[in-house]
Amino acid sequence: MNSFQEFQARFDLSMEALCARILERHAAAIRVKKPAVAIANLVRIVETTLTLSNRKGFHSMGLRDLAEQSGLSMGALYAHFNGKDTLLMMILGQVVGAVDEVLCRPPEALAGDPAGRLRWLLSTHIYLTEAMHPWFVFAYMEAKAFSKEGRDLAVANELATEKLIADTLDDGMRAGRFRVANVEMTAALIKPLLQDWYVKRAKYRRRGVTPDYYAGEVIDFVEAAIGA
Repeated sequence: MNSFQEFQARFDLSMEALCARILERHAAAIRVKKPAVAIANLVRIVETTLTLSNRKGFHSMGLRDLAEQSGLSMGALYAHFNGKDTLLMMILGQVVGAVDEVLCRPPEALAGDPAGRLRWLLSTHIYLTEAMHPWFVFAYMEAKAFSKEGRDLAVANELATEKLIADTLDDGMRAGRFRVANVEMTAALIKPLLQDWYVKRAKYRRRGVTPDYYAGEVIDFVEAAIGA
């Protein structure tokens, strides 16, 4: 992936598209049977949840707050989910689904090129979290307030991303392309560089840093560290 613009052209991660995937995944539980209506309502529900969680925390957000701010009735909310824990898992499940869709399928041309695959993985991770910024901030910042099932899902997703990095580093080591003393530790140290982009987004916005520039700097830093 050469640029964020190219990433956006390849993957539709608009709120509408993401909520359509939520509907597809939870169709059996959502009682609204007209897809267009269900998707429009899910957009209002998810956007409001992410906004309120950023403002006051998911734990402090009540369903009445959600109904008031989204403009939907309590009955309309319950037609889409049966409680906050279900809503949480819908949102987290879509974050996990996006990671699987975008990061777990590198281009076939990079199968035998660990250095190229690592560059692709780092830049694509940054582009993904830029496209889904409020979703990833929610998953990271609100984890302490999640139910055990939610925390387990969030942790598993983070570890899965680390493993993608570790596996690529290991391939590079075996091919003689990288010099890494401890693959798992190096992957764990790289992960915060990727998280910093969305957790401290305001800092980079003030400095005029673009997703493309940040991706390039991270790639240069990591490659220097691993002797690529």
